[in-house]
Amino acid sequence: MKLGSKVDGFERQGQAWFVATELQSDLVVQVDDLKFHLHKFPLLSRSGRLNRLVFESRDTEKDHIDLTGIPGGPDSFELAAKFCYGMAIDLTAANVAGLRCAAEYLEMTEDLEEGNLISKTEAFLSFMVLGSWKDSLTVLKCCEKLSPWSENLQLVRRCSESIAWKACTDTRGINWSTIGKESSSRKSDSPESNEMRSSEDSKSVPADWWFEDLLTLSVDHFLKVIAAIKVKGMRSDLLGAVVTSYVLKWVPGLSRDTGYFNAENNIHMTASTGQDDFTVLQNKTQKLLENIVGILPLQQDTVSCSFLLRLLRIANMHGTSTACRAELEKRVGMQLENASLADLLVPSFLHTCETLYDVDLMQRLLQYFLLQEQVTQASPSTLEQQLGFDGAMRSAKVKVAKLLDGYLSEVARDQNLSLAKFQALVEAFPDSVRTSDDGLYKAIDTYLKVHPGLTELERKRLCRGMDCQRLSSDACLHASQNERLPLRVVVQVLFSEQVKLKNALSPVFGKDMDGWDNPQQGDGFHPLVSDSWAQELKAVKADLEQVKEKLAEFQSEYSLVRQQLQKLLGPKEKNQHSSSSSSWSMGWKKLRRASNLFHRDGMDDPEQRPSYVVQKDAIDNVAKPRLRRNSLS
Repeated sequence: MKLGSKVDGFERQGQAWFVATELQSDLVVQVDDLKFHLHKFPLLSRSGRLNRLVFESRDTEKDHIDLTGIPGGPDSFELAAKFCYGMAIDLTAANVAGLRCAAEYLEMTEDLEEGNLISKTEAFLSFMVLGSWKDSLTVLKCCEKLSPWSENLQLVRRCSESIAWKACTDTRGINWSTIGKESSSRKSDSPESNEMRSSEDSKSVPADWWFEDLLTLSVDHFLKVIAAIKVKGMRSDLLGAVVTSYVLKWVPGLSRDTGYFNAENNIHMTASTGQDDFTVLQNKTQKLLENIVGILPLQQDTVSCSFLLRLLRIANMHGTSTACRAELEKRVGMQLENASLADLLVPSFLHTCETLYDVDLMQRLLQYFLLQEQVTQASPSTLEQQLGFDGAMRSAKVKVAKLLDGYLSEVARDQNLSLAKFQALVEAFPDSVRTSDDGLYKAIDTYLKVHPGLTELERKRLCRGMDCQRLSSDACLHASQNERLPLRVVVQVLFSEQVKLKNALSPVFGKDMDGWDNPQQGDGFHPLVSDSWAQELKAVKADLEQVKEKLAEFQSEYSLVRQQLQKLLGPKEKNQHSSSSSSWSMGWKKLRRASNLFHRDGMDDPEQRPSYVVQKDAIDNVAKPRLRRNSLS
């Protein structure tokens, strides 16, 4: 927008500006380090402030006015002075904010002259700037140096709302040219190709197309834009993503890939850096963190737990407010099951704390995690919702328990960690949710190894939080040979393994075998028997049954042979061979007595007799052909 029609007649000579005219200047305006030699009539007719200052001046011959501090500085005053002289000036998105504030400062209202500078700049803002995404961002960036004038004139609010409205627009109804960007898919600038791709560009605009532009704003203006976007109803996941991107860009030390300071911002701490510079940087970081935490979406999972923990680490490092850190801890605790062990190992930044890691922080996170279950149970909900929450909560508790065991194993290596803090952390989470105590046993063993000076009573108290029945076979084997454990714990481990072995072998041998169900009648099996031994014992039992069957067959054949011999022999032969047969019978009796060792009881009862005995009786009743001897005659 162009204002005025006269040729530019301003000339600069060193640190002074002059108007190219024959009339001698009668007014000197000092703006910062520049002096403007002007004339009273053009300025006083359009500026109420200059009019008032001139009449209040004591120098009647040559008035000198100091306007140091005018919003926009010398550049904006130069444009305002040209406007008063009727010279041509160009209004752009880059200079309209400063010129609007300068016009307000100079009181260039419609009361002095119709179509004054205030109305002209307001019309340009309303009809030209706020309708454009790119121009709205440009004006908003220019407002960073115009505070508090830009806030009082509602320039920041109007630009923020314009940006928010465009960011919340459905991407199906816009294209890259509308938002002042070029599609990456365009390879030709010909009108034909642009017309063919106009529909494709509107579909290819992603939902986060506005992220990159918002990352260039200052903290205050970014917060105002995000607040306006939340009012418009932006999706919580997009809000969380843009806040995460902004913090990763501007908070030093938060990005894992760039070290302590963000390389993108080219911020480096060297030996020549003074303490004042570091203090300024720390104050800015504190302000940024405290403001960012306040605009985080309330919904869970909109911001990752890893990002929140890194944010909490930086907050502790720079000493942010207690409310800021408490809010971060609460958010982390609500989704603690999604955390990683590396992010939970937050160093202790307090000089009074001797431990390497902030163990108290982990305990507070566990309390916040368990608190959400109590809040949900107290709130009214349907049975289906309650059951769904209970199932999700059980799954989350199992994950947190594994995470806690890993955390305990890491912090147990700290020699300065007291037994009271370690035990309090062990007991801070309910042990009933653990499916296995192997991780907890590893942590306790590590602590005992690093702290060998513990007494027997202290070691017993430390092991009280571990359930020996939830240890695996490998852990039990290690614990039974661990000299660092109290003797009572070792006995408990051996007894629990004995019970596990009994339960494993009961299906193989059956109940009440060898008094196994009664601990007082046990035969003293070694408790450290692996699961593979049960399979071997089952195979041995099968082999024993086969041996019994073979023996039954031998007994059956012996009975048949004996019956046939008795039928063939006559009465005389029986007498002659009585002595010899008695010796044979004595031998077979000994063999039968030995065979009876395999089946002790139940031989008299037909229903309890073994299968091979029934088989033998059946075979005895079968008629066999007689065996005849060849006659010698």
